[in-house]
Amino acid sequence: MRAFGFLSFGHYGGSPAQGGLSARQMLHDAIDISVGADELGVNGAYFRVHHYAKQSAAPMPLLSAVAARTQRIEVGTGVIDMRYENPLYLAEEAAALDLIADGRVALGISRGAPEAADRGWESFGYTGSTDPRGADIAMSKFEVFLQAIQGHPMTRAAAQPYMSDAAPHAPLRIEPQSEELLRHIWWGAGSRETAARTGSQGLNLMSSTLLTEATGAAFGDLQAEQIDVFREAFKEAGHTHTPRVSVSRSVFPIVTEQDRMLFGMRPGEDSDQIGIIDGTRSTFGRSYTGEPDQLIEQLKADAAVQSADTLLLTIPSQAGVELNLHILESFATHVAPALGWKPNTEGPVQGDPV
Repeated sequence: MRAFGFLSFGHYGGSPAQGGLSARQMLHDAIDISVGADELGVNGAYFRVHHYAKQSAAPMPLLSAVAARTQRIEVGTGVIDMRYENPLYLAEEAAALDLIADGRVALGISRGAPEAADRGWESFGYTGSTDPRGADIAMSKFEVFLQAIQGHPMTRAAAQPYMSDAAPHAPLRIEPQSEELLRHIWWGAGSRETAARTGSQGLNLMSSTLLTEATGAAFGDLQAEQIDVFREAFKEAGHTHTPRVSVSRSVFPIVTEQDRMLFGMRPGEDSDQIGIIDGTRSTFGRSYTGEPDQLIEQLKADAAVQSADTLLLTIPSQAGVELNLHILESFATHVAPALGWKPNTEGPVQGDPV
């Protein structure tokens, strides 16, 4: 690990009298947390995307606002659910975001996690999937998206192109184009099979917060195996650039008595969890809570944290700006330096050569 960012689910709702957030407040808090994190040297601000739920849903306006208000921090998603997306419109938005952010983009995309809606992507107009999870349409749309951001023709000009310098019937690509955007695309992988495909495509790997595997091995060891599979597939495919890899963890440093009251260990949080997701036995990662020396020792023993270049800290975003910046500052001050962290003032994050 040489970089860390925060991953926000963007929860909102509940009674304001009891501390509940409106959608407006959640979005403004997300921007303010990002600005504060940028000033702390944090390397990334990432947001989950869930539909039909009181959580972050439409990432591009938020990421554009964050990019415009910050200088160095990477902005991204973890992850965009491709089942719900128009691949060509997403290609336009992603390129525009990359240009606004001057390349500070880490766009995580995947088949998507379980959703609140029953086949909700169909209500967005994307029908025809024969997979109960919609993985087939997610992958086919992702392939179109990759072609579009690489400048491949997506249609042809009209016989008399209006407001265009294109020749009649000439092939047309999506505009705008960002030349480096392909290097800023991550796939959210939950299995070794998906990790291998991601590596062969030359993309970056965003290892999921849950893995659709349960072999009895520790979550960190399963992820480390997944990362090894990714890198081997990347190498075998002949890619010559340097890929990025991220993993997510919940980490709460206890440096004050208030921290102890708020984050004191709860039963079961100090071990991996096993559950059923989409009918598949899956492994969920544990939470790390403790004093800095304990956290350093535990995170150094986490094989995936050591193997990845970037650690994403899941934060309780609904708890407000001040508390979340305190968590990030505590990690940056008391834990991250011992793990090899380089703040964003030292330049963009670099992956490990394969």
